[in-house]
Amino acid sequence: MRYMYIKGVDKPISRLFMGTGDLRKLEEPERMMLDAYIRAGGNAFDTAHQYRGKELVLGQWLAEQKNRENVVILTKGAHHDDGSPGPRVNPEAIRKDLTESLERLGTEYVDLYALHRDDPDVAVGPIIEELNAHLEAKRIRAIGASNWSHKRIQEANEYAAAHKLTGFSFSSPNLSLAKPNVPRWEGCVSADEETCGWHSVNQLPLLAWSAQAGGFFSGNFTPDNRADEEMVRVYYSENNWERYRRAAKLAEEKQVTPIQIALSYVLNQSFPTCAIIGPRNPEELDSSIQAMNLPLTEQEVEWLDLKREEMAE
Repeated sequence: MRYMYIKGVDKPISRLFMGTGDLRKLEEPERMMLDAYIRAGGNAFDTAHQYRGKELVLGQWLAEQKNRENVVILTKGAHHDDGSPGPRVNPEAIRKDLTESLERLGTEYVDLYALHRDDPDVAVGPIIEELNAHLEAKRIRAIGASNWSHKRIQEANEYAAAHKLTGFSFSSPNLSLAKPNVPRWEGCVSADEETCGWHSVNQLPLLAWSAQAGGFFSGNFTPDNRADEEMVRVYYSENNWERYRRAAKLAEEKQVTPIQIALSYVLNQSFPTCAIIGPRNPEELDSSIQAMNLPLTEQEVEWLDLKREEMAE
């Protein structure tokens, strides 16, 4: 396992986060995956107030293992369809969601706290001030934004600097080799070329969700197979099929799989990145770990992303 650091968190953070989307209950298959992840050196978990019941299951497992201080928890709040109707990027909703998340997780603090969605009509000042109150109370170690544009993050961090407050220490948009045609879910933000350039300049860590593009590079999809309507809507495009062909070619040369190439692409950017994964079995977890340790050159990354015709200089 490889690790990185995020300002405010005093633990190394594994570059592969374990997503909790499949944690419906805590039984043998779920325990097996969580235990396998820990044995592999993983220590970071992604969850959210809006993920129905996932925080409770993760909290139950943490209580059983008695390993809270050894792991890093990323949870999120202020999602627009979570609880009260209407816009929820406001101090009251943040306070409510964080309090309930801590109760569900059975912990006094979360290492990483992100706002799950943005509301561009809301001023950044009250949001940053509310989050800083929770930092001061040690309910949060570091704050970030999920599905915020880099321009809004910049605005929030400029406000924080001007008022001697702590700004966002990380961002969590979608980043994958396959570029979405449309947002996968309402309010989602994907890191485009401009966003990646901003991250490169600022070296702000990016925690990528859907890093493997919903399995687009697994070999289970072809241009003629249109049975999965969501995949067709989000990822089917000629440019993405060309990215798939290039990933398959490079995978053959390196004796790996296209989906490993796709994950390695996310982890070999010019700025710090982690990938949120959702392995269904130990074999898939092992595949992701191998991909994490698969180096790609800058030229290979650009070639995969259609930014150059040839890999060689």
